[in-house]
Amino acid sequence: MVAVPRLVIAAPASGCGKTTVACGLMAALRARGLAVSGHKAGPDYIDPGYHALATGRPPRNLDPFLCGQDLIAPLFRHGAAGAQVAVIEGVMGLFDGVDEGGRGVWGDGSLPRGVWGDGSLPRGVWGDGSPQKEKRGGLGGSSPREDTDFGSTAHVARLLGAPVVLVVDAARVGRSVAALAVGFAGFDPRTPVAGVILNRVASARHERLLREALAASGVTVYGAIGRTEGISTPSRHLGLIPAAEREAAAGQAIDRMGALIAASCDLDALLALARSAPALTVPPWDPAAALLAAALPASRGPGPAPTVALAAGAAFTFGYTEQAELLEAAGARVALFDPLRDQDLPEGTAGLILGGGFPEVHAAALSANERLRERVAALAARGAPVAAECAGLLYLARTLDGLPMCGVLDAHATMTPKLTLGYRHAVAVTDSVLARAGDVVRGHEFHRTATVPGRGDEPAWRFGSGEPEGHVAGSVVASYLHTHWAGHPAAAARFTAASARVPVP
Repeated sequence: MVAVPRLVIAAPASGCGKTTVACGLMAALRARGLAVSGHKAGPDYIDPGYHALATGRPPRNLDPFLCGQDLIAPLFRHGAAGAQVAVIEGVMGLFDGVDEGGRGVWGDGSLPRGVWGDGSLPRGVWGDGSPQKEKRGGLGGSSPREDTDFGSTAHVARLLGAPVVLVVDAARVGRSVAALAVGFAGFDPRTPVAGVILNRVASARHERLLREALAASGVTVYGAIGRTEGISTPSRHLGLIPAAEREAAAGQAIDRMGALIAASCDLDALLALARSAPALTVPPWDPAAALLAAALPASRGPGPAPTVALAAGAAFTFGYTEQAELLEAAGARVALFDPLRDQDLPEGTAGLILGGGFPEVHAAALSANERLRERVAALAARGAPVAAECAGLLYLARTLDGLPMCGVLDAHATMTPKLTLGYRHAVAVTDSVLARAGDVVRGHEFHRTATVPGRGDEPAWRFGSGEPEGHVAGSVVASYLHTHWAGHPAAAARFTAASARVPVP
């Protein structure tokens, strides 16, 4: 058993300030000399970028849908290895997730037809055709509310046995704050709320009124944050602007958040709460063990490790840390490069991964880097494996908003006013360097772009609605579907094996 001090920063709804509090708490604890591990519930890529700035450690996501609930505690232990305290930032409202009817929302609440996008039930994604029943804290027991908040912050907290602190926006509330806090604390006995942090408190008098109401109701207050100017993180069409696109300003914002939380919250009490979390009995996730458990030993044969180029930089910020770890465990050498700045792929590149991000924002600069676009097209023409998710799909198209891209795919991409957002239950339609036809994966979409045509002659996936999606062309696979490879380690093994077969000039 291993004791990992940990707590969850949650909120009644989006927009209450949990990202500011979570990042500020990470920074404040780090400033005390502690090794801090940051985690994000759900699939979001952007908040973890700020966590990395606050902690100085790789960001980590904890998503029961993408990876399966049985992996949440092992992934947490892996990500928190060597840390003295871990902070898990929640997603949306504390209990907002995927209910057993397939209904649920992420981000803007605009998915009336279910997280699959087609209203289908979340059945069979575990491989046996049956939904997994959650057990209390992962240790046994049940509740009438089982499966009604799958994938929620509360679900992740229960899987980790982590205490929850609720960030409450107090800007327009008085004594009623106690009713809200007591309601959340008692809503589901499986998910006890340890206390609250009050945000956007108007004055000393306002704070006193709030604290008195909460004290009378038996609710612990861990901090009160006044209305603060000058600490903001700008947003655009898909949420916050990633930290990698504004490193200096983002770093300064993190410093201010840390100072604010240190001045406004009881860090000693929060640390004591984190240390009250019970020891975890599960072993940490290990990428090599994950490959072996799936009967996927690394088998690249003799010779040097194949080099897999992984797009990074401001235009390609969406990715999960475990992807590179799995590739390396499968026998690859992962080399980062920036398509905005680098004119060549890394030396010896035998495989290319283009993850998600914002190429639409940087289309002019990506298009202007003609030399790299030619190198990418030549690599694909040689039969090297290329895997692209969302942003990568746009980069491989002929054009993006009329500007030339790599031309690997016979498709044209444009920005649209429509937001496509939600989890997907997908089945591979065509054999590719990531999956065999018939393989079931879990993923999500998150974009405001579209391609014409919307899929290739050989699609990559078929969603629960029956709709085919994506492109498979030789050793190229490109799609809007984001996946977490910890939930599908075969992708790393297949991709590395395909890379090892590529002759390098």
